[in-house]
Amino acid sequence: MTVSERSIPQRLFELAWPIIGLNVLNVLALAVDTAMVGRLPEAEDALAGLSYATQVVFLLMVAMMGLTIGAVATVARAHGAGDRERVNHILLQSTQLTIVLSIGVAIAGNLLAEPILLMLGASPAGMDQGLTYLRPLLTGTVFQYLTLLYAAVLRGVGNTRLPFLVALGSNLLNFALNYMLILGNFGAPSLGVFGAAIGTLCSYAAGTFALVWLLRHDTIEGLFLPLSPRPIDRQLTGELLKVGAPAGADMVVLNIGFLSIVGMLGRIDEAAVAAHGVGLRIQALAFVPGLSVSQATAAMIGNALGAGNRREAKAIVRASVALCMAIMTTLGLTIIAASEPIVHIFDIADGTTLSRLALEWIHLLGWGMPIVGAHVAFMGMFRGSGNTNTSLLINVFATLAFQVPMSWLLGFPLGLGAFGIWLAFPLSFVLKAACGWVIFGRGRWANIGARV
Repeated sequence: MTVSERSIPQRLFELAWPIIGLNVLNVLALAVDTAMVGRLPEAEDALAGLSYATQVVFLLMVAMMGLTIGAVATVARAHGAGDRERVNHILLQSTQLTIVLSIGVAIAGNLLAEPILLMLGASPAGMDQGLTYLRPLLTGTVFQYLTLLYAAVLRGVGNTRLPFLVALGSNLLNFALNYMLILGNFGAPSLGVFGAAIGTLCSYAAGTFALVWLLRHDTIEGLFLPLSPRPIDRQLTGELLKVGAPAGADMVVLNIGFLSIVGMLGRIDEAAVAAHGVGLRIQALAFVPGLSVSQATAAMIGNALGAGNRREAKAIVRASVALCMAIMTTLGLTIIAASEPIVHIFDIADGTTLSRLALEWIHLLGWGMPIVGAHVAFMGMFRGSGNTNTSLLINVFATLAFQVPMSWLLGFPLGLGAFGIWLAFPLSFVLKAACGWVIFGRGRWANIGARV
């Protein structure tokens, strides 16, 4: 059966399932760190430090996420138009930009990590653990960023299985190294959160080298990565920024929302920060299928618009909304039903404040999953069409004008504490999904995008 003979939902699922596997594996790297660190003697301090550190990593990643979104949009359109030369040009230019960006993030991140943790309200113990985890990861930023870029480029040309297989190998390495270095198994020293950082960094490096080797050996027909540097293409850089800068700003706004939650929780009880960190691991895993379908949606929409097929692009969005909502609803009900066993995975004792708060946060996440599914489908529509400015405006409204003040109102003046601070998060997605539906219905998004 040829590509054109398969239905849009079938093509969407076939492209999405390896992305789901890839993203699950990426999230598992953090989940493995968390679960093993939860077995250390100073578990609560270590978990709080990991939670703070994760927020810093996400904050500093926004520029890279913008670059990958710009790369997917431009690569997908060029691939849809059958322009292989342009696809390879984008691959090389985005590689050079990623290396430059990663050097800047490594330097700035190491300089700003401590002030950011202080701003979040980290205790001395949480600060120490957070910095111990952050320093190695920030220094080796280039490996994580190149892995993200190459997975995005391969997604843009319709190959999602290759990055999934590479991630499978690198995550097996991550698990083995963490088991040795965090807890001191097989005669290795017990390095705690530092061991978690080293294991994760080594796995990123292994994945990067594997992808570079594959892109150098004609694994994908017509896709080749030169190693000799070339002058920066300013016009292409401008196109990547046109799509990627609003997407990066979108991530900044999202991270402001997350950072505000952590900052407010830190002023109530550091156990709530630790619970939030546990919940973030569950959230990351639970959101993965919907976000993966969204990424596949963006690539397919880019291909369709590159080929000049607006009708197919609209059909892809409808299929994506239905698939995302079905998957996320099923997952939401599952994590609610399995919330107690999930908390036990992190070796959190029953009846403790940490256990109670973690269960509250997980339940809120579960009930909010269906509406999150609709929102992430529209994210794929915006990113695939290059209409990232509209996505940014929606996020600014729903996060800064609604979520942040509502978290403060519910948590403090209305006295709901951590529950109230968390409640505003799923409520903000109702606004985001409603705005996405209105924009989709108007249809103007299909006229906007990166030049082929």
